[in-house]
Amino acid sequence: MEKIKIKNLTIGDGSLTLIAGPCVIESKDHAMFMAKELKALTSKLKIPFIFKASFDKANRSSIDAYRGPGLDKGLKILSEIKKTLNLPIISDIHSPDQAELVSSVLDILQIPAFLCRQTDLLVAAGKTGLPINIKKGQFLAPLDMKNVVKKVESTGNKKILLTERGSSFGYNNLVCDLRSLGIMRSLGKPIVFDVTHSLQLPGGMGDKSGGNSEFIAPMARAGVAFGIDALFMETHDHPDKALSDGANSIKLSELEPLLKQIMKIKKAIA
Repeated sequence: MEKIKIKNLTIGDGSLTLIAGPCVIESKDHAMFMAKELKALTSKLKIPFIFKASFDKANRSSIDAYRGPGLDKGLKILSEIKKTLNLPIISDIHSPDQAELVSSVLDILQIPAFLCRQTDLLVAAGKTGLPINIKKGQFLAPLDMKNVVKKVESTGNKKILLTERGSSFGYNNLVCDLRSLGIMRSLGKPIVFDVTHSLQLPGGMGDKSGGNSEFIAPMARAGVAFGIDALFMETHDHPDKALSDGANSIKLSELEPLLKQIMKIKKAIA
């Protein structure tokens, strides 16, 4: 399996990396607060950490939903977090023209699940030469990701992560088949488990998505036990007040005990 170097950490070397942060940048102060808290926690537990937050959520349920600060303002905030805290940063892109624009700030480009088959987007992302994290579409079988991988590799870029985030199961529901983690690993790429989005209920609250956050901890433990390279979790200090995906985010205060459990599991299967 390929190993991917991102700043001072390596994904695919047998360690477990945490990719975490709020769903969307709510404000400069909030994003910086979350990044500082998460860095302090992961440094304490000696867990490799990548900060995530979206500058634009382009696929919200409602036209009235908060999307984020936008590209220019969002990148300035992420750039300041990166420089101040010396953290690697990941965020989503939604159109080919954004790839080059964000490449000077982001350390990893993320392709949203809904867009994972968009050829022009994948090729533009690949051409930046940066690592690309591709979320498997809710509508795709895990082995179908081989075609997605080939699109990025056509640019000469083989620094690809594949993320499981659940599959559509009827209306407004997702189910997570953990076999997907093993099937996608057969493609030779590091595997990420997006446990919080796997528990989302898309559009389940009419004008916004719901979620089953009560299952975050057991699902995370199961994913780590199965064998993954990185765990993706949306977290917020007050999920009930989050401007996006609060229903499927883990409360910041609940993260430390879960990470301690997870690292014990990781050590046990090493």
